[in-house]
Amino acid sequence: MISRNFKMAEFSVSNAARTAGLRNDIPESVKPAIRALVTNLLQPVCDATGWGDRVSSGYRSERVNLLVGGAATSQHLKGEAADNMFFEKTEEGIRYVAAIDVLRAVVARGLDFDQMIAYPNFVHLSYTTARPNRRQILYSKSYTGPRL
Repeated sequence: MISRNFKMAEFSVSNAARTAGLRNDIPESVKPAIRALVTNLLQPVCDATGWGDRVSSGYRSERVNLLVGGAATSQHLKGEAADNMFFEKTEEGIRYVAAIDVLRAVVARGLDFDQMIAYPNFVHLSYTTARPNRRQILYSKSYTGPRL
């Protein structure tokens, strides 16, 4: 366990890797970056909002990153980024949180981050200890929702 809501193993899960028969094991050298991402950004979001989080893409090996069309400089390669589907449990079941609400929650709480990128069904969140975080808020080409 990294924190109350997150396990290291969930950051290596990749449907694309599984489909292609590739392993996506997290190197020991990357684990501190994942712990920093969770401790400083992901867990604080969950704590502040009561939301759960399903990491749809965490760490990516170079082969997996190529397979999914990730950028050559992707922070996923260093364990500094995760694509997140935040959710809350309701009487009707699970309700996923809109990307704009995640962005608003992070900003309202003054959490440090490197990048937040809104996509239609998830939010890419990154955090680094290698340099000061840039606090960039970006929107994917496919995102058509409200903006900050």
